[in-house]
Amino acid sequence: MKPLSQYLTRRDWMAEIPMKVLAGPLLIIMILAMMILPLPPFALDVLFTFNIALAVMVLLVSMFTEKPLDFAAFPAVLLFTTLLRLSLNVASTRVVLMNGHEGGDAAGKVIEAFGQFLVGGNFAVGLVVFLILVIINFMVITKGAGRIAEVGARFMLDAMPGKQMAIDADLNAGLIGEEDAKRRRAEVAQEADFYGSMDGASKFVRGDAMAGLIIMVVNVLGGLMIGLMQYDMAFSDAARTYILLTIGDGLVAQIPALVISTAAGVTVSRVNTDQDVGQQMISQLFVNPKVLILAAGVMGLLGLVPGMPNLVFLLFTVLLATLAWWLTRQSEKRLVEEQESTAPAPPPEAPEASWDDVQLVDTLGLEVGHRLIPLVDARQQGELLGRIKSVRKKFAQEVGFLPPVVHIRDNLELDASTYRVTLKGAEIGRAEAWPGRWLAIDPGQVSGELDGTPTQDPAFGLPAVWIDASQRERAQVYGYTVVDASTVVATHLNHLLHRHASEMLGRQEVQKLLDKLSAEQKSLVEEVVPKALSLTAFTRVLQQLLDEDVSIRDLRTILDTLAEHAPHQQDPTELTALVRIALGRAITQQWFAGQESLNVIGLEPQLEQVLHQAMNGNGALEPGLAQTLMDQTEAALGRHEATGEPPVLVVTPSLRPVLARFLRRRLRHLVVMSQAEIPDDRMLRVTHQVGGM
Repeated sequence: MKPLSQYLTRRDWMAEIPMKVLAGPLLIIMILAMMILPLPPFALDVLFTFNIALAVMVLLVSMFTEKPLDFAAFPAVLLFTTLLRLSLNVASTRVVLMNGHEGGDAAGKVIEAFGQFLVGGNFAVGLVVFLILVIINFMVITKGAGRIAEVGARFMLDAMPGKQMAIDADLNAGLIGEEDAKRRRAEVAQEADFYGSMDGASKFVRGDAMAGLIIMVVNVLGGLMIGLMQYDMAFSDAARTYILLTIGDGLVAQIPALVISTAAGVTVSRVNTDQDVGQQMISQLFVNPKVLILAAGVMGLLGLVPGMPNLVFLLFTVLLATLAWWLTRQSEKRLVEEQESTAPAPPPEAPEASWDDVQLVDTLGLEVGHRLIPLVDARQQGELLGRIKSVRKKFAQEVGFLPPVVHIRDNLELDASTYRVTLKGAEIGRAEAWPGRWLAIDPGQVSGELDGTPTQDPAFGLPAVWIDASQRERAQVYGYTVVDASTVVATHLNHLLHRHASEMLGRQEVQKLLDKLSAEQKSLVEEVVPKALSLTAFTRVLQQLLDEDVSIRDLRTILDTLAEHAPHQQDPTELTALVRIALGRAITQQWFAGQESLNVIGLEPQLEQVLHQAMNGNGALEPGLAQTLMDQTEAALGRHEATGEPPVLVVTPSLRPVLARFLRRRLRHLVVMSQAEIPDDRMLRVTHQVGGM
C-alpha cells in the first residue's frame, strides 16, 4: 500500500486511493453526521434498510465461515454496527419529536411499517413485542455469547504457553520451518486477540440493548410532552401517535441488533472444523436414523393424547419417520455399492518397511522432565533458550566451529526435575535442576553451611547445595558461588560441548569452515584439500586437536602447516603433532595467559628413560608400568593443582601422543604438551615430577 504522502503529491490523488481505505473513515463521518445533522424521512428509510441488510450480511458471513479467525474483523464490525444503530436512533428521535404530529409517516415509511404492520397499529402490543425482543437479546443471546467469549479468551490465554512450546518443539525437531513456526505463532496470538476482543465487544451489544430501553422511555415521555404542550393534541392522540412511532423506531433498531447478537453467538460458539455452522448442524443432527425414529415415536404418542392438536403432531411423526426410512435406505445403498465396487479384501499383511520408518537421531538433544518445562518456555519467562543460544555462540567463538542446534523436548520417563543431554542419541550427561531455587556451589573456601538439598555441581563435580531464594544473600556472604537453575543447565551443556567437541565435528562442518576460508585464501585451501589431504584425513586432524582441547580457530595456520608437511606425511597423528607445534604459542597462551615463567609438571628422568625404552620396543606399556605411571601422575597432579597452577604436563615430543592418549582416559582435565610446543621466549619451570617427590 502506498503512503498517503504519495497521494497528496498527485493531482488525481482521490482516484488513486482505493475504496477499502476510505470505507472506515466514511462510515465514521456518516455516523457523526447522523448524530448532528437532521435527516429527511427518505434518508432514514435508506439508512434503516441498509442497517437491516448489513445485519443480515454479518449473520450470513458468520454462518459460512469455518473457523473464528476467518471473520477476525467481527469485533470491529460489531462496534461499528452498534454505533450505526445508535446514531440512527438519535436521528430518528429528532425526526419523531419534531415532525411526529404530522402523522404516522412523519419519520419515514420504514418506521411507519414497523409500527403499523408488524404490531397492527396497537401500541400496547408493540410495546410488549419490543420488550420481549430486548429481553431475548439482552438476557439470552448477548449474555450467552459474552460468557462463551470470556471463557474462550481465558482458555486461549491459558493454552498459549503449551501451544508456543509445541511450536518451538516442532521447530527444534525440524518438523517445521522458520516460516511455518512464525505463521503458527501468529495464529495463536490472533486467536487470543480475537477472543479477548470478542469478550469486550459483547459489552457493546448489552449496552445497546439498555440504551434501546432508555431511548424508548425518553421518546415516549418527550413525545407526550411535545404533543400535549406544543401542538395541543389530545392525550389519546398524542399517546397513539408518538408511542407507535417510538415502537416502530425501537423495532427497526432492535431487530438488526438481535441479528448481530445472533451472529456473535454463532461466531464464538462454533467448533473449529472444515465445515460451516449449517453443514455441521445438518451432518450431525439429521444423520442418525435411530434418533429420528425415536423422535417420531414420541411425537406420535403426543399426537394420540386427547385434546392435543393431533393433525400437527401426526404430520411431524410422518415426516420424521419418512426421513429416518430414507436415511436407512441411503445407508444400505452405499453399503451395497461399496461391497460391489471393492473386491474381497485380502487378509491383512504387515506393511513393508520403507524409508519413512527410518528416524534419524538428533545430533545434539536436551530432554527435560515436566517440572523443568518452564525453563524452556519463553511465555513463562524461561531463560534457558536464550542461555543455550549464548552457549552455542560462545562455543563457536572459542573453539572455531558452530555446534549443532540443541533439539529440546520433554520426556515423561525422566524424573520431574531431571534433564539429560544426548549426543547422536546417546546420553552424555544427566543431572537435576530445581526451577525457582538457587545452586550454591562450594569453591573450597566457604565460611558457613546452608540449609538445603546437598548435591554436586553437574559441570565440575564440586559440592553444592540447592537453596531457597531467601538464602541467596547469605550464601554469597559465606563465599558460595550462587547460580540459578537455567545457568546450571547452560553451564553443564557448555562443559559437555567442549568435552565432546571432536564428536560433533563432521565432514559437513569441516567443509563449511573450508568454504568460509576460501573466500579469502582459496589457493591455500585447494593446495591442502583435496590435493595434499582428503577431506576425511583433514577432518581427523581437526578432531584430534579438539579431543585435546585445542581450538581450531586458527585454521590458516593449520592449513599452512599441513601444506608444508602433508605431501611427505599422511598419518593424521603425526600431522596433528606438527600442527600442535605450529599452534604452540596459542596453546601456551590458553593455559598460561600473561605468564613469563611456566610452572608445569615434568617426568622424573629415570621414568622418562624407561618410557622411551618401552616405546622403542613393542610400542606398548606393560600393565604394571602403566598402573604405576597413572597413579604417580594423579598424585603429582593433585600436588600441583593444590598450588593453583594449571594442570599441564610437559614431556618430550616423542612421548607426548602416547602419554596424552593414555593419561587422559582417567585424568580428563590433564593437558599434555611437548617441549617443542613451548615458545622460546617463555621460561619453563618444573615444580612437580611424576615418579619423584
